[in-house]
Amino acid sequence: MKKLYQHNDGGRDEAGFKGATGDCVIRAIAIAMGIPYQEVYDDLHKASKDFRDTKRCKVAKQLAKEGACSPRKGVYKEVSDVYIESKGWRWQPTMSIGSGCKVHLRKDELPSGKIITRLTKHFCAVIDGVIQDTYDPSRNGTRCVYGYYYNPQEQNH
Repeated sequence: MKKLYQHNDGGRDEAGFKGATGDCVIRAIAIAMGIPYQEVYDDLHKASKDFRDTKRCKVAKQLAKEGACSPRKGVYKEVSDVYIESKGWRWQPTMSIGSGCKVHLRKDELPSGKIITRLTKHFCAVIDGVIQDTYDPSRNGTRCVYGYYYNPQEQNH
């Protein structure tokens, strides 16, 4: 199978960020939505703080325990979902509990256009079937996709 991957840090280097980090949510959003990395970083940092300070749930307690709400260390889906959907994007699940994997991270199983895929402990942008990330997370086309976000104004679903 032909690998369809293009190295893309979503503007991370340009924004002045260095070192290893868990910023896949920031990168995926910046790439797919065309928003500057720094803007997405700032928005998710604020959203994580707001979630921590206003919600009463396990995730909010975990954010409080962690202290800093830096999106460089990852973003809880309860925060990222709200942010992505606030931009007009919609969630399309590709599997349910007990269904097994139906869609893999490969061009022939994903829609065309710009999407943000949710994988096990990872998000990545895919544009017209080409993975846009700092590494190829596809596991040679075997990586399961839990679902993806898409912009309904750009695609037909």
